[in-house]
Amino acid sequence: MQAHLLKGSMVETIYFGGGTPSLLSAHELETILNKVANNYTVSQTAEITLEANPDDLNAQYLKELIQIGFNRLSVGIQSFFDEDLKYMNRIHNSQESESCIHYIQESEFENFSIDLIFGGHTTKDDNWIENLKKAASLEIPHISIYGLTVEPKTALDHFIKQGKYPPLDDMKFERQFSHTQKFLTEMGYDQYEVSNYSKKGFYSKHNSAYWSEKPYLGIGPSSHSYLDSSRFYNISNNSKYIDAISKDQIPNEKEELTDTDQYNEYIMTRLRTKEGLRVGKVSTFPEFLVRYFNHAKEALVETQELIEHDGQCFIPDPQRIYTDRITQSLFYVA
Repeated sequence: MQAHLLKGSMVETIYFGGGTPSLLSAHELETILNKVANNYTVSQTAEITLEANPDDLNAQYLKELIQIGFNRLSVGIQSFFDEDLKYMNRIHNSQESESCIHYIQESEFENFSIDLIFGGHTTKDDNWIENLKKAASLEIPHISIYGLTVEPKTALDHFIKQGKYPPLDDMKFERQFSHTQKFLTEMGYDQYEVSNYSKKGFYSKHNSAYWSEKPYLGIGPSSHSYLDSSRFYNISNNSKYIDAISKDQIPNEKEELTDTDQYNEYIMTRLRTKEGLRVGKVSTFPEFLVRYFNHAKEALVETQELIEHDGQCFIPDPQRIYTDRITQSLFYVA
């Protein structure tokens, strides 16, 4: 139903994410991949990623994934400590965290990533450093590092409000972010995006496309798409989504991005990356946005929260923990 949206384009990445796609059998995943191949032009070197829970991975499943075309995994390890995993309400344990990595390394998968989460109530500084040491000792090629956030109406939000858990500690968050930068950099990882560290040659091509304004098509409930300066948002309700599809309707909303929207998105996505943004690109926006950017940029350069060099503006390493705040100070709000 949406094959026409990418007519003439080469699909360079396919990413199964959100929810738990590793619940699907290899046969079910193959069915979807075949549909993609039948409706789009897929590059022979496409990066094809599956997000997976550690407890879903075993030697046979990994072999089947390779056979049907997957060449990258993103595994939600979160921690190598049971106390952290219980706090985060994860169903796997620390032994499964480590075992699944060994399964991957014994398979034909060379390209894989793990997620680790810092800043939680149970994640002491020493334990966090041990998490990083464990990941580095296992020679994991790509690590995504996320600070724990408390989303409204979640179990964690409820427990904090009830006083069962203390509120998150901003000072701990800063310490552990800084520990991460220092340690992983020393271990040969490149912080190519504020939350992503990679060995040479293992950048996530898919996520890099988001940060480089490349078009993408989202399939399924809650998915987003970005095409021709427009955003599309699929409804999140599964039953309503299925009902609409059965009636040959795409259940989404479309948002045409204004010049201001595109400017703000460019600032937001590019300043997350190591390279930062191109001043020349900003100059292509309407004059009022260029004037605003130059004024806000000067203040940030003066406080060394932003560095301008050779036509690029980027956030220096010591300030990257403040990426959201620095980015917001450059946003244009009418």
